[in-house]
Formats: sequence, structure tokens, C-alpha cells
Amino acid sequence: MKVIIMGCGRLGAHLARRLVRAGHDVTVIDRNSESFARLGSDFPGTMILGVGIDEDVLRRAGIETADAFIAVSNGDNTNAMAAQIAKLVFKVPHVVARLYDPVRDETYHALGLMETICPTVMASDEICKIILGNVPK
Repeated sequence: MKVIIMGCGRLGAHLARRLVRAGHDVTVIDRNSESFARLGSDFPGTMILGVGIDEDVLRRAGIETADAFIAVSNGDNTNAMAAQIAKLVFKVPHVVARLYDPVRDETYHALGLMETICPTVMASDEICKIILGNVPK
């Protein structure tokens, strides 16, 4: 599978290394070249310096033939916009965006524009399970 990851923070780098180990073709986009150090010097994937909402940067990353696009930068707006571009403009089959804000997560998920992951909601659910044994509605 050809996967593009926008954002090379802790999650993006971990995910990139994990997907490469599983045999996937991975390209990572980040606006800060120093972030690529998280991948390690032996990372066999492709690293693209640029902004993930720039269509030229996305084309250089190979988005026109990508099977999946994952937006995990530190900005909800950037992640949502990049995911929408991947889904609507480039018709990438699998698009996931991390959104920290539960309200945005709910809105984008309800609109069906992309799959979303919200660490805030996930952590809240897990904490409730730990202390209450279930997740209150």
C-alpha cells in the first residue's frame, strides 16, 4: 500500500516506521526538516519538505497514486484541510485526520468527509473505563 503521512511528530514518525516494517511504501511530509530525524537514519521511505495543504507538495509526495493519506500534524485546521484535499481533490481511497478538538472531530465525522481520530475523546473514554468500568454517555 502506498501511504502518505503529513506530520512527522511522535505519532507520524512512529506510524511511518511501523508501516514501513509492515512492507508499505511510505512518504512523510513535514514543514520542518529537523522533524525527519525522528524517523532515524535508516528510514527507507521518502521524506518531502513542505506544507501538506499545498497541492504541488502533495503531488511530489505521490498523492495521485496513494492508497492512504494520514494527516497527523499538530494543527486541527491543517489536518482537516489536507484530509479534505486528499479525499475530494485527489480521491485518495483511505483518508484519516487526527483532530484534537472533540467538536471538530464530531462535525467532520458526521459530515462523512473523512475518518477522524480524536485523542482527546479516546483518552477520556479510556480514563472513564479505568475509573468507572464503562464510558458514560
